[in-house]
Amino acid sequence: MFIDPDDGQPYLPTPAFFLGGVDIYDREETLGEALEKLDPNDPADREEIILKYCLPTRKSYRHKFFIYKSLEEALQDKDYDFQSLLAYDPEEYSSFPCGWDEMENTRAFFEDIFRLATVEWKDDLHKAGLEDQSTW
Repeated sequence: MFIDPDDGQPYLPTPAFFLGGVDIYDREETLGEALEKLDPNDPADREEIILKYCLPTRKSYRHKFFIYKSLEEALQDKDYDFQSLLAYDPEEYSSFPCGWDEMENTRAFFEDIFRLATVEWKDDLHKAGLEDQSTW
């Protein structure tokens, strides 16, 4: 099991990781306004959202490997509820742009994240794949 060197805890990411860059909580006037101009239902806008806001991270190649694998596993589960990741929860300190909780096809959004991560993170995923993950 990969122990996160930042906090010493097991690192167990979920596909929700990719939504961190589009969480507008306390950034409604900046990030929120920028995202309001983009439609996650439009393939071209969706690609811009993913490349600009969902994939950039300071996480290590090992973190990326586990994040990527968590999404791959979720996509293999035909019953995985991607829509629930965008549901508003008044108990959480997070929110998404207006209308995102009604995205037409959240699975397609996450399929595009996976497709683009495969390309954008190619070198990091390859590097991690060459290592024995059980030694992390």
